[in-house]
Amino acid sequence: MLATPPETATTPTESLTGWDHLELWVGNARAVSHFLQAGFGFECVAYSGPETGVRERVGYLLEQGTVRILVSAGLGDESEIGRHVLRHGDGVRSVAFSTTDVDAVFESAVRLGAEAVEAPTDRTDETGSLRIASIATYGTTRHSFVDRRGYAGSFAPGFTTENLPQVRIGNPVGLAAIDHVVANVEEGRLDEWSSWYARVFGFTELRHFDADQISTEYSALRSTVMWNGGEIKLPINEPAQGRRKSQIQEYLDSYHGPGVQHIALATTDIVRSVDELKRRGVRFLVPPSTYYDHAQLRCAGLDLPWADLERLGILVDVDGGGYLLQVFTETLMDRPTLFLEMIQREGATGFGDGNFKALFEAIEHEQARRGNL
Repeated sequence: MLATPPETATTPTESLTGWDHLELWVGNARAVSHFLQAGFGFECVAYSGPETGVRERVGYLLEQGTVRILVSAGLGDESEIGRHVLRHGDGVRSVAFSTTDVDAVFESAVRLGAEAVEAPTDRTDETGSLRIASIATYGTTRHSFVDRRGYAGSFAPGFTTENLPQVRIGNPVGLAAIDHVVANVEEGRLDEWSSWYARVFGFTELRHFDADQISTEYSALRSTVMWNGGEIKLPINEPAQGRRKSQIQEYLDSYHGPGVQHIALATTDIVRSVDELKRRGVRFLVPPSTYYDHAQLRCAGLDLPWADLERLGILVDVDGGGYLLQVFTETLMDRPTLFLEMIQREGATGFGDGNFKALFEAIEHEQARRGNL
């Protein structure tokens, strides 16, 4: 049972209005930026670095739909980003939320047990001022709170929109928004972190899955989805005991601790999106050969382009509200850690429960190729 916030505590849920951005810490920001532009159709809309007066790092801001990703790399031997990447590899450092009251969210979170990283601060230039604060969460991941209502610049002070590296290949991909962001934590700590989100943010449990619901012949995991009742959905996974090493444990071993495992990006036309992504060279997990025979029986009555779904490896699931279509990339980085999901929701509020076995068998196939199963 999740702990609920004390009735007298003021929780900041109502002040969190959605996703602001995700920040990746990487070894080569220009290369990762190019990869996300060429492969996934993002556009570079702002840059920060020595040319803009920022000496210790570079950053490329990428956008597509309402998705905003900041790709940052360190400069110099003493770079905090460089030390982080050396240990953990490329990955998500910050999951930032937009808010109407940075101070209230930060102060409430710290009062309810969060570790402060950056107290509320104004960042100002000639275009205005944005207010930002941050706290620590699982592993080395941070949550930032951002209020942009007083800022008219491109992203933040120190960024420019001039002389940007642009990569325009093919047709638009059509990724529209962040659907959810998934964390992996150590075995035995799922309930602790679920309770932390309930206490610190006032989030509630949207879904919970035990090991017997998410398992294959070889491995299993447990998962709880926490959300703010609106746009922000944060599934949290932990490994469970199995015959072999689970995909969650492989992540924890490779990243040297908890972190963001995957980012789910919403599209309104997943067939068109995945067609374009494959044309650009993006590689996806391949479901078992028998998946579509079973899926058509399980989803009988749905008028879907089954031939296209099978050709592209897109999975389908139904729940009480409708159905969803989803597909998962291979891991994006050198280590088997971060990957992306594309998802199209047609009334469904779930997370592809009926696809878990097929998905994890596909992931285990890749683990076996790496010698990590």
